[in-house]
Amino acid sequence: MQQRILVTGGASGLGKEIALRWAKAGADVCIADLNEVRAQEVIQELTSLGAKAMFCRCDITNEQDILAVKEAVMQSFGGVDLVVNNAGVASAGSLVEENIEQWQWVLEINVLGAVRVSQFFADVFRRQGHGYFLNVASQAGITAAPMMGSYCASKAAMVSFSETMRLELIDDNIGVSVLCPSFFKTNLDESVRSVNPAMRGVVTKLLERGKLSAADVADMAFAGVQRSDFMIVTHSEGRKAYRIKRWLPNFYLKLMAKQTAKMRSKAGK
Repeated sequence: MQQRILVTGGASGLGKEIALRWAKAGADVCIADLNEVRAQEVIQELTSLGAKAMFCRCDITNEQDILAVKEAVMQSFGGVDLVVNNAGVASAGSLVEENIEQWQWVLEINVLGAVRVSQFFADVFRRQGHGYFLNVASQAGITAAPMMGSYCASKAAMVSFSETMRLELIDDNIGVSVLCPSFFKTNLDESVRSVNPAMRGVVTKLLERGKLSAADVADMAFAGVQRSDFMIVTHSEGRKAYRIKRWLPNFYLKLMAKQTAKMRSKAGK
């Protein structure tokens, strides 16, 4: 079990629950986030569990921030065993609604942010002789939906990036898992960017209807990392959809076209 972990975006939602889950197993935790108020609340919860916990303000689009986090973790913990690339944002809208600026915003945070963090900490892992990355993608990265082009593309990139990392880093005793949850109860809708008010509402409703909680997803992530699973797909319906897509791609697209007709009707409204 990983004894020292870093969680980006760990001040709320899934990041918070991942931090708590590892702390319950005895890990010390560093929270890297932009929201200091929420982060300090999480730190209190972590310390109440007996964990050594620290907060570093970090914008994952800023390399100097990431370097500062790396130095702080090394000074306080003496190393790190698990880096959770969890920080991310959400977006929604049709192809013509989402402008290039929105695409750049999503990709800069969801993809390049994780790349930056991974580059800094892969060096740490190599020098200490071990380490593990848990990259948080989404069900949207393996079974896409309409009206979410930039978000789905960013999460698909995370899945592909994780696979590349897994193959590239294996000889350095560095493991990689990618977490692909479907909708679950969290605060991701707070970060949604969309020029279409109806789509913001759709995302919120989908999150509220989620059958799993963020804590449930964190439990599955913990178990998957301990087994060194590569892809951790948390929802049973998501696993079924992914299998159908791989085995019967044409049938899958016809099925999804029928199931997402209502979502497409939101376009332009």
